[in-house]
Amino acid sequence: MLPLLAALALSAPADPPKTDPYDQSGVPLEQEPPAGFQGKRVLLIAGRPSHGPGDHEFFAGTAVLMNLLKQNPGVWPIMARDGWPKNEKLFDTADCVVFYLDGRGGHPAAKGDRLDRLQKLMDKGAGWVNLHFAVDYEPKDGQRVVNWMGGYYDPRTSTNPHWDAAIRSLPKHPITRGVKPFTLNDEWYYNMHWVGDVTDVKDAKNVTPILQAVPPDGTRGTPDAKKYPGRLETMAWAYDRPDGGRGFGFTGGHFHRNWADPDFRRVVTNAVLWCAKAEVPEGGAKVEFDPADLNKNLDRKGKGEFKPILPPKR
Repeated sequence: MLPLLAALALSAPADPPKTDPYDQSGVPLEQEPPAGFQGKRVLLIAGRPSHGPGDHEFFAGTAVLMNLLKQNPGVWPIMARDGWPKNEKLFDTADCVVFYLDGRGGHPAAKGDRLDRLQKLMDKGAGWVNLHFAVDYEPKDGQRVVNWMGGYYDPRTSTNPHWDAAIRSLPKHPITRGVKPFTLNDEWYYNMHWVGDVTDVKDAKNVTPILQAVPPDGTRGTPDAKKYPGRLETMAWAYDRPDGGRGFGFTGGHFHRNWADPDFRRVVTNAVLWCAKAEVPEGGAKVEFDPADLNKNLDRKGKGEFKPILPPKR
């Protein structure tokens, strides 16, 4: 009997190795496409650690987005970390740039003469995508970026509450392909500063609202936002630039757990493809996802123990 028990013990599968949720070493960074690649290059720039665990997980979220884009042909995502690529020549060949990081006075794109460098990229028709805090600029910088993205978070007038946004309808646009109406709690910014210095997105030329909802009036946190009680607000939008380039602003993305929502994933992935001028499938981008990935590549921040990040309830 003992030899049999020993044999069974030896043949029993070993416990799977535990994954360190803070180990980011397996994420390929600044990796160029293989020789001969003919598709679109998307430069994804993740910000430095910010906020508490599970919030502003820029590195982990950008790694998720990179994996989503890899599921779709014709595009090669290249990820950089800490707010700016070490190899700045990656900008020269980028068909689209995506920033997911802290904005306003700490916005990496607004440091030094970087906006001048990026202007050259925009002049070539490259796409411009800002996610969450990255849509927030000091007004002096927003005056330029608004012409790339169609709108921006203006700290003088915009507001940034946490609320349940009920997306009840969607416009017909390549970015909404395969996306269904959904409700999700996030730090959805609204009351943007629109191109043409207009206060209503309906008056912003070439801007298409993508995600809209009516926020609770109690969330209107600036004097300007309080002027429009009950108004349908825009939390994500597409912009067809006069130069032929495309821009997309997306104000959600505060909570890392929201990447578990398929419509959240698809609208962002579709938008990046659209801004890069890659094909958006009729049924929407492929966005397969293992919820276990929410617990990978996290920033090590705070003194609390690691806790699983639960997907949102549908």
